[in-house]
Amino acid sequence: MTDVPTIDVSRALAGGTPSEVAEALRTLDAPVIRRELGRLSPQRRAVVFRLLDKDTALDVFEDLDAETARELLDGLREERVRQLVDDLDPDDRARLLDELPAAMVVRLLSGLTPDERTMTETVLGYPRESAGRRMTPEVATVPVGATAGDALGRLRRVGSRVESMHAVPVLAAGRRLVGLLPLWDLVTADPETPVADLADGPVSANVHEDQEVAARRLRDHGLVGLPVVDDEDRLVGVLDVDDAMRILHEENVEDVHRSSGLQVVPRPYLTRSIQQVVRSRVVWLLVLIAAATLTVNVLDHFEETLSQVVALALFVPLLIGTGGNAGAQTVTTVVRALSDGEITARDAPRVAGRELLTGLSLGLVLAAVGFGPAWLLVGREIAFVLVVSLVAVCSLATTVGAVIPLLASKVGVDPAVVSAPFITTIVDATGLVIYFLVAQAVLGL
Repeated sequence: MTDVPTIDVSRALAGGTPSEVAEALRTLDAPVIRRELGRLSPQRRAVVFRLLDKDTALDVFEDLDAETARELLDGLREERVRQLVDDLDPDDRARLLDELPAAMVVRLLSGLTPDERTMTETVLGYPRESAGRRMTPEVATVPVGATAGDALGRLRRVGSRVESMHAVPVLAAGRRLVGLLPLWDLVTADPETPVADLADGPVSANVHEDQEVAARRLRDHGLVGLPVVDDEDRLVGVLDVDDAMRILHEENVEDVHRSSGLQVVPRPYLTRSIQQVVRSRVVWLLVLIAAATLTVNVLDHFEETLSQVVALALFVPLLIGTGGNAGAQTVTTVVRALSDGEITARDAPRVAGRELLTGLSLGLVLAAVGFGPAWLLVGREIAFVLVVSLVAVCSLATTVGAVIPLLASKVGVDPAVVSAPFITTIVDATGLVIYFLVAQAVLGL
């Protein structure tokens, strides 16, 4: 694999002239420059950005997270800001304007041409995280009655004014979507071939549909552009493949953060302040501390049992650790399957049954491995308590870890919010209850 060229921008700024830094930047592509910008302070970031040529600067700016882009604009002159915003596509422009102060938004919108302002305001009019909010309204289309030759001529005339033409929507009267025409099929077809014979069936997303659902539909159908329609099936825009991939990346990052008990901070790690890092973690830690009081209460309730058989305390960390890990594994698996559309809330009974059997099998395996060493360490009776508890706790943990995300999805809550640490805390408390109840029954306490 060829190494991607890179430079230490901070060192280059400290030891080189602006022209030398600009020359070094010209050897890098936009993703590498964007990554390097994420390592700099806001002031140095603005300095480096001003050294980029116009086209590279636009490529870099389009893919910056919104907060970093806002900070960057704060370090640029008004004229440069206007130029950048003017050059953005309507969907990228709308994503940026969401994060800017209202006064600046009004000022920047007023500086756009009427057509660009109308398209941007159209995108801003749809709900956040909807397909309409992430589409581009700049679309090249062909009428259903055209031939391949007619369609090519039409695309040549409008090509410079649209963002993407990899797949061209085919429209009937009233802008109603009837199909999608791959550009490759159009270019290679006989000029007299009717467009209707070349178009694929109409795969689309509604403007109000969730952006992640639309992005996955594009991916699953192997498309490079997904038409976006209104409630009357009239074409209003296209979700491009690059925007769809960005959406899926953002949603994946969000799921990972939430499943780990973190608030999402959508910006590079090195650009986050300590205060932002603390805020992203402290809320869930406080929630989990409150939930952990359940475990303390359980230990307090069974204090007499522990005092009679002190050896039981030896296996408390092992038991709750195993149950928590089993539950976390299940939560991660189920949340990922929900996110990918492999399962839905209506599959809850089937998924719960599978995970119950999985937990039972895992518990039996762990019990078989652990019974002998436990017997040698603390005797047969307590070893028996331990293995029975392991089987029960693993079965409980996997079942709870499967059911709770599915229930959350059913009631409209993001399953990733039901994070693995939260499930772990629940399983800790219930696992201890099981452990001490089994001990009381077996040992006659």
